[in-house]
Amino acid sequence: MSPVSRGFGARRRETNDRLPPGQYLTTDFPVLSAGPTPRIDTSAWSFTVRDERGGSRAWTWDEFRALPFEDIHTDIHCVTRWSKLDTTWRGVSVDTLLAGVETDAEAAMAHSFGGYTTNVPMLDLLGGRAWVVTEFNGAPIDPEHGGPARLLVPHLYFWKSAKWIRGLSLLRRDEPGFWEQNGYNMHGDPWREERYW
Repeated sequence: MSPVSRGFGARRRETNDRLPPGQYLTTDFPVLSAGPTPRIDTSAWSFTVRDERGGSRAWTWDEFRALPFEDIHTDIHCVTRWSKLDTTWRGVSVDTLLAGVETDAEAAMAHSFGGYTTNVPMLDLLGGRAWVVTEFNGAPIDPEHGGPARLLVPHLYFWKSAKWIRGLSLLRRDEPGFWEQNGYNMHGDPWREERYW
């Protein structure tokens, strides 16, 4: 008989080919934030893209909602080791938001209400790989999960999918955002376990 009871210690490693190394499955949706949850009225919300030469383009909530929306079915993976499979989102592709923007940017900085930032390489934002989403599972995104709008970059750890997003600044060179300045990896690929520096 073992002196250690069942469930004591680390979680059992799940076996699933959709689960990156070191992750476990969850059926709930954990809420993790570095500060208080902002409450953003959509009448005050706007989304701005700034290019590396200083040009900008902005959408109000109503203008944003008039853009072409897509349904996204994807798995998400948090750096804290949980993964949630088969999530459903609705939003606007970053390709649509950057259409017509001439840029040689290497990366973008996502800016959120509340001051949070995260960097994302352009290669991870374009080609149908990232969206600004406003719905989760057929309903508006709850503020605790980043509503009214959040970035969704599902192939990277979920801290790259910035909550409460208000814009993207295109960067000539990649620069660290909030968590990256505090020890998180600059890229965040869950399949390579790019968690920390």
